[in-house]
Amino acid sequence: MKILVAVDGSPSSLRATEFAAQLAAALRSKSKITLVSVHDDTGFKHIKKFTPKGTLEDYLRELSDKDLSEARKLLDKAEVAHDMIIKTGHVAEEIMRAAKVGKFDLIVLGAKGRTGFGDLLLGSVSQRVASASKLPVTLIK
Repeated sequence: MKILVAVDGSPSSLRATEFAAQLAAALRSKSKITLVSVHDDTGFKHIKKFTPKGTLEDYLRELSDKDLSEARKLLDKAEVAHDMIIKTGHVAEEIMRAAKVGKFDLIVLGAKGRTGFGDLLLGSVSQRVASASKLPVTLIK
């Protein structure tokens, strides 16, 4: 089973990673977990022309590396095979695109990430993925 776990560094996303590791262990098959970190870069597009080339990309890569580090430690400790995908763009869309392109069987993500007030205005990433994905989605609180 191929499992895609969306990670943003929040406690909820770490619980989602733990759930995916437990699921992979329970299935006793050659399950593989892929961690995906997506940062929305749309707010930065207007400043790209004022910063040295690659600066913004490096910054977002550092954020993703930080977000993924604890999840990777959890999976290493559980001895679960895993890899990573780092993307930029609209978060929910990029998660679903990665799931489709990678032909994953399941998407797992935390039901509550780092954004709080923004969820009230725009809807959360987990809500968008759960409602729009054609793949099974498991939300972890």
